[in-house]
Amino acid sequence: MSFYRAIIPPNLTKSHPINKKRHSKYIIKMKTTDNAIHMPVLGFGTLIPDAAITISATRSALEAGFRHFDCAERYRNESEVGEALQAGLAAEGLAREDIFVTTKLWNSNHRPERVEPAFKASLNRLRLSYLDLYLIHTPYAFQPGDEQDPRDENGNVIYDQGVTLQDTWKAMERLVDGGKCRAIGLSDITLEDLLPIYESARIKPAVVQVEAHPYLPETELLEFCKEKGIIFLAFAPLGHGIKPGPLEDPVILDIAARVGKTPAQVLLAWALQRGTALLTTPKTAARAKENFDISPLPEDAFDAINNIETRQRFNNVVKTGVPGFIPKVNTK
Repeated sequence: MSFYRAIIPPNLTKSHPINKKRHSKYIIKMKTTDNAIHMPVLGFGTLIPDAAITISATRSALEAGFRHFDCAERYRNESEVGEALQAGLAAEGLAREDIFVTTKLWNSNHRPERVEPAFKASLNRLRLSYLDLYLIHTPYAFQPGDEQDPRDENGNVIYDQGVTLQDTWKAMERLVDGGKCRAIGLSDITLEDLLPIYESARIKPAVVQVEAHPYLPETELLEFCKEKGIIFLAFAPLGHGIKPGPLEDPVILDIAARVGKTPAQVLLAWALQRGTALLTTPKTAARAKENFDISPLPEDAFDAINNIETRQRFNNVVKTGVPGFIPKVNTK
């Protein structure tokens, strides 16, 4: 436990593992000073296009020890995740309170009157009575309606200019007031767009989820989150597995060989040691165990990764609200 005690930032607190059964020794709760929520630092992301693999991978992640599950309406697989969690909790002898579940409000539901119905629909698909964390998936509003990817005759996204991010945030705050949503936050947002929300919010964001890895460290945003008691949740800590990318970086490969770990384990350790929570999406039981088996890096190795000069964003969702790596589905 000393590894995790050392890496948790000063504004976050450690408490006991969520569950003391097997595979639970790496479960740490993180607590924001404002929202008083607890979130395991190692999370399982559910962006998996195939329904059957979604179910098997979610079950494998739970068995490996993952207790945070990150979902989204946009992924179109909340029902499969809910099915896997319900069966997995029973098989592992776990209670609902032993896991932390996040999902996200999609862009076509930013109008205040659409927020609560979208939230309830996600709860129903996930087979849950409450949600630990609800995120605004991106700060962009699309044309309201059931079409997730509204386009005009030229193939351009149709944005909704009749609603502001502040309007949507106020509707999110009302979900917390209602008691079935423990905390709220934002995803795919820049520090510039986060600042006005943070300053005007009655309920401050508990979590900010963004792409982050050695090629995109988001240092300024991370420092702001630490200062304000916001959990910085890194997605794509392995660079989406894109090659060439962080997994093939010579610095990472050298450290992996030196410490006897895989490049993925080195990247995940670096993310934890700099004070972020993280998400990975292992699709097999073996990969889930690998991604959960994290050891501390020597200080010189940690510093070497910090000194990597390559800068690259792999997902441009922050510029358009349209996420990459999600297959388009024709619903017409």
